[in-house]
Amino acid sequence: MTAIFPVILSGGSGTRLWPLSRAMYPKQFIRFFSGQNESFLGATLKRLAASSGFEKPLLLCNNDHRFLIKQEVDSAGITVRAIILEPVARNTCAALAVAALEIARDNPDGVMVVMPSDHVIKDTTRFIDAVRRAAAVAETGRLALFGIKPNEPHTGYGYIRQGEPIAASKGGAFQVHSFVEKPDRKKAEKYLADGGYFWNSGIFVLHVRTFLDELSRLAPSVIEAARNALAKVESDLGFLRLDKPSFAAAPSISVDYAIMEKTSLAVMLPIDVGWNDIGSWSSLWDIAPRDANGNSVNGDAVLLDTRNCYVHSERSLVATIGLENLVIVDTPDALLVADKSRTQDVSAIVASLKKSNRKEQEQHLRNYRPWGYFETLSIAGRFQVKLLHVTPGAKLSLQMHHHRSEHWVVVQGTAKVVVGDSEKLVRENESVYIFATQWHRLENPGKVPLELIEVQIGTYLGEDDIVRTDDDYNRSAEETK
Repeated sequence: MTAIFPVILSGGSGTRLWPLSRAMYPKQFIRFFSGQNESFLGATLKRLAASSGFEKPLLLCNNDHRFLIKQEVDSAGITVRAIILEPVARNTCAALAVAALEIARDNPDGVMVVMPSDHVIKDTTRFIDAVRRAAAVAETGRLALFGIKPNEPHTGYGYIRQGEPIAASKGGAFQVHSFVEKPDRKKAEKYLADGGYFWNSGIFVLHVRTFLDELSRLAPSVIEAARNALAKVESDLGFLRLDKPSFAAAPSISVDYAIMEKTSLAVMLPIDVGWNDIGSWSSLWDIAPRDANGNSVNGDAVLLDTRNCYVHSERSLVATIGLENLVIVDTPDALLVADKSRTQDVSAIVASLKKSNRKEQEQHLRNYRPWGYFETLSIAGRFQVKLLHVTPGAKLSLQMHHHRSEHWVVVQGTAKVVVGDSEKLVRENESVYIFATQWHRLENPGKVPLELIEVQIGTYLGEDDIVRTDDDYNRSAEETK
């Protein structure tokens, strides 16, 4: 029986779901709906389970998200083959080259199922059946991908034009006649009426040896860079860290452009599994629970004469009157109001924020760290107030600040605090004061989360006013700012 290896790509930034999705906390980690128990990544991890006969999943992600990935893996209760860290973004071709080379060490005749980490698939049973059919086709020396029958003239997806059926295939596979770029509205309507065009799902089922052969033929610089990066891989706290100079030498190109559009081995299998790539707020509205007026509400909202809207509020009450087909997303530091038909353009807002060096495109007020998170509650010219949440057993690095002092008040749990040469336990409703230039450290020695209020006072309150040493998480200085 052919070994089938799930490969999960988690390197995207999810800019079209801003302001909930940020560069440092993209959409695959977010619970968008009330009562949503697992993230999109968590659901992807469980989709092709070992209990159904699949191999352990292999994950590829960027360095910034590695601890978020680890938390999701632990939460899902999944044992992974490896978590491979991409030191720089090089699109999907280089990532898949690394995955194929890593799997080929043990099983060059295996099949890998490449899945983005942020897609929704409602019918897992039918998806598993489709994967097995596609794997059987891939074993014959083909590179398979799944096509989705369009139900609207969508302009946000690439399309695949269906070719002739493959006679020897029992899996319902077709030749790929051609790949089509994201069309304008008129072309999308034509594709829908034609019936022979499918959305490109971005999910691939690839025979490892065949894929590596095509990489060597069509993208030799990509496979060379991937091979060099993997040869110099280093283990770091359970992650596999690719060699940065070697991986950076790979061209930044998608597997669609580099391989699938050039190879004669590409085949498509149409599937109907309730797929959605959650590529915009309107696509999220498509799968969201809705009331009798077509509104999806998450958070505190009062709607009057409002129809077919998506409303998300994290703190404040949102009230609407006489609105239709809008997206309203209110977060503590950013508010988005958009026509539902224009939500594909949210990425342009993010690009503008990035160009202006606005922090709202990168971070929430809540910043996640491997030890927990901190959340900014108030900030002014010479003071800042934060909530620190430290998970049981975790501790911050030993650190010092040149320009600010800090006052910590424990509101939940017990803190072990090191200040200079002294160490003490600080309990609920107790506090400790740390002068500027004093070395200090915070640890949660207990079995419940530690929460404390931190009041910073000083002439400069930036995150880069930190000198760190003895970090349990092997973070670089840049990562901790």
